[in-house]
Amino acid sequence: MEQLYHQTTQLIQETTDLFQKLEIDPSESIENAIQSKINAITTNCEKLDIFVFKTPINQRPTAKLRVDQLKYDNKHIQASLLNAQNKRRRREQELADREQLLSRRFGHDHTAINVDFLAQEQASLHNSHRNVDEMLHTGSNILQTLRYNRDTLKGAHRRLIDLANTLGLSNATISLIERRVAQDKYMLFGGMFVTLTVIVLVIMFLL
Repeated sequence: MEQLYHQTTQLIQETTDLFQKLEIDPSESIENAIQSKINAITTNCEKLDIFVFKTPINQRPTAKLRVDQLKYDNKHIQASLLNAQNKRRRREQELADREQLLSRRFGHDHTAINVDFLAQEQASLHNSHRNVDEMLHTGSNILQTLRYNRDTLKGAHRRLIDLANTLGLSNATISLIERRVAQDKYMLFGGMFVTLTVIVLVIMFLL
């Protein structure tokens, strides 16, 4: 299990390095490489879940917590990849619109424009709706990630308490852990509220 865990950690680090390259050179090939890493991490996490149930009972909470952290990192990577893909598509669409605008042909009297305005308006509306759909989809994925993080934090909280009881930690230490979990919960809800607010504002201003 330890070898597979370290391999998965290495994959996450390699994926992070690919994101740095993606910021410099946004390309579909790098996105495909990141997606391949994500698939490998997901497969490893599924195998690690099986190994967790084979570990001794006294070591199981710690092993489960480590695997959940890998899953959390993988979810975060998936959301980051989706955001990068949406940004690239919007950038490509903006370039295409710019090329279309520059390729307009004007008549000799500069009044006759060889453009089908109705088709252009329809295409513009279609692009706007598609961009809004992409942002809604991104927001939905972010909310799913936040819900997953909330469940992970709850599970980690329960396992930490069980582990603390097993190790015989003091009540003061347990109270400190509970306060930290409560703070993380408030941060989680705050993030969800801000995300929903941004999505509503985007819909109000773009539609």
